[in-house]
Amino acid sequence: MKKLRSSAKLSQAELAKLCKVSRQTINAIENDKYDPTLQLAFDIAAALNTTVDELFISDFTRK
Repeated sequence: MKKLRSSAKLSQAELAKLCKVSRQTINAIENDKYDPTLQLAFDIAAALNTTVDELFISDFTRK
């Protein structure tokens, strides 16, 4: 998620504002300390112009 956010030239705070969550929530998701709700996953994917699969599932399978 961090790579896509950086590519979109968004800070954690900017992405958080777009998704109506705190910057700490975005940070926790990026550091695998929090699993977003399905709605938040869709909101983040939309904000980053990608899909939930590309955003989360591909990261999991690359590990």
